[in-house]
This record gives sequence, structure tokens and C-alpha cells, in this order.
Amino acid sequence: MSQSGKRIGVVLLNLGGPTSEEAVRSFLENLFGDQDIINLGGGRFQTRLARLIAKFRYKGVAEKYREINACPNGCQGSKYCPNRRNKVVSDCCSPINSLTELQRRSLEKKLQQSLPEHTVKVYTAMRYWVPFDYDVFEEAVADGIEHLVLLPLYPQFSFTTTGSSFRNWEDIRNERPAGSPQPEWEEYLVGRYHLNPNYLSALNKRIDERLNDDFTDEERSKVHLVFTAHGTPLSEVAKGDPYTRQIEETVNAIMKLRNYRETHWLGYQSRVGPSKWTQPNTEELVLRLIDYGIKHMVLIPVAFVTDHIETAHELDIELREVIEEEKKYVEKMVVTRGLNDHPDFLAALEDEISQKIGHITGTSKKVENSRQNVSEPQGM
Repeated sequence: MSQSGKRIGVVLLNLGGPTSEEAVRSFLENLFGDQDIINLGGGRFQTRLARLIAKFRYKGVAEKYREINACPNGCQGSKYCPNRRNKVVSDCCSPINSLTELQRRSLEKKLQQSLPEHTVKVYTAMRYWVPFDYDVFEEAVADGIEHLVLLPLYPQFSFTTTGSSFRNWEDIRNERPAGSPQPEWEEYLVGRYHLNPNYLSALNKRIDERLNDDFTDEERSKVHLVFTAHGTPLSEVAKGDPYTRQIEETVNAIMKLRNYRETHWLGYQSRVGPSKWTQPNTEELVLRLIDYGIKHMVLIPVAFVTDHIETAHELDIELREVIEEEKKYVEKMVVTRGLNDHPDFLAALEDEISQKIGHITGTSKKVENSRQNVSEPQGM
């Protein structure tokens, strides 16, 4: 690095996933204890209720993680992973751990190549399991980072995900012990990138992969595209959360790229609790499509950028079991791969970083169409 170079940090923000059966319980406690994600009343009541829910649910959830275990031959996760530290081969590790670490390493290499005059380090900060965001905050302080970009792995903005991550990061800053070394960085927030052209291209290519690899020419003319996103409580939509609208904008943009060749649908999954959530529910939508006589489908997890329990299990295992239990028949239903380390997705992340710090690196880019029809809080 030259004397004029900067020390640049990028923090990839995500929810995280458990690394063992024991970790599933802690992960669920952390998840259900977060009022931003699931409002169960807040305070001590929510903390106690989260512990109770985790106690009774964790073994069943752990069995799901066993079916999609991502590290059968040893840990592929971050340096913070207890499996790596203890040299343990887990039979119950979420794919989100190894895949987010792959994204981190791939993006860091890409940025180091494009910014050779600067020192660049990419971190991963998870909310509910390792690497925890407070540990990563301290690591970035120790590394002497001068410019820090917070980059959520949620392309669409929601107060429950991106907003919650930003608030928690600020809480970490404000609650550090007196006398702690203070961060000296300028901080930049990436609020959303749901219309970034490279992000859309990566999703579009994942669809083409499935169509070309899994369907004959004759079958492709019968395929319906079913986009699916994590649902959100209608109460959040009523408060002005833009997530659902941005999901729809992403789907419309992808179909425009495809010249609307296929019939498409949009559903929402992973509903939790008794409150009303966005509709239609993905499971119910698929069953209804089968009743309509549709037998060829591609499911596209449009808001998930890595394969994890909502995609690898909920869509690719549980949904198939439900179809069988309902005695329905689908000839061919496939799920697109997560974006993971797709080159276009990495290019999208680099685009968004450049938008924030291009003025200090001399690499500022104009990303066409990535800022249309979006209204989040100022500064995002």
C-alpha cells in the first residue's frame, strides 16, 4: 500500500445460522428475543418467552439442519466458528455459514485486485450466531479501519433486517466500555440494492441455469416461475416498511429482462406467529398452481442471497413433503441456487461499495436503475 492509500473495511451483515445442535438453541433464543424481528412484547417477557420457545423447538429445528448440513468434512465457516476453533466436524451446520464466508473471501479478493493502492478488509457480522457483530466491531477498530461500509446481505430494505442491523451496530458503538479505543472511521450505509443491474443479472442467470439444465425444450414452454420471498407481518407494511414493495419491483425488473416470456407468480414464506403476514403464502400458492394443472415450476428465492434453511430445506424438502402428503403431483419442480459467489452478485456488491467510497478511491461508478422508485430513511 502506498502512503496515500486508505484502510478500507466492508462489513457484510447477515442473520447467521447455527453451527451445531447446541448452537440451534442459542440461535433461536437470540432470534425470538429480537423485538425488531418478532414482536412478542419486548423486554424481560420476550426474553423469557424466547428461551421457552427455543427449549421446546430446538431439537426439531436441529433435525432440519442435519438434513442440509453444510460441513460434513470439516468447518468451512469463519475463523470465529467454534467448530473450526475446536477442530470439530459438525453434523448440524447451516449452509449460510460456509457460503457467507465464501462471499466474504471472494469479495475481499475482488476488492483487493481493484483497489491495489489501498488496504481492504471484508468482515462478516451476524446477528444471531457467530461471528457476532460486536466481535467484528472490535476487530475493525483494532485493524485501524479509516473508511467502513456497512453492506447488508439483504438486497431489499426492511426495518426488521437492514434497519435492525444498522441500529444494533450503533448500539454496539454507544455501549462500549468507557476507555475503549474509539473507531476512527468514516461510516457508510448501503440501504438497498434491489434494482442493481448486476444483482438482477445474477438472479436472471440462476433462472436460466435451471431452465437449461433441468427442462427439455418442450418442457420449458410449460414452466411457470414462482418467486418466493421471506414474508413480513402486515403490521410492518402498514407502518411504511418498503420491503414488500421492493420485492415486487425486483420481480418486475427480472421479468422485464426476460421479456415476460414465462408466466410468473410471487409468494411469501416463513410465516411465524399468529399475526397476519403478506400473502399469498408460497406453500399455498404452489398447491393452488398444481390444482390449476401446472406441473412444471422453477422456484426463485428472490430475497435470499445464500442457500440456507429457508431455501435448502423449506423449499427443497418440506414443500415436496407437503405436496406428497396432500396427494398432489408435480412433474418437475426445481429451486434455483442461491446467488452465493456468483460473479454478477459480487459485481453488484462492488458497485454498491463504489457508490459509497468511490470519491476516496477514485473508482466511483454510476449504477443505472439502482436508485429508482425507492424511498427509505435519509442516508440509506
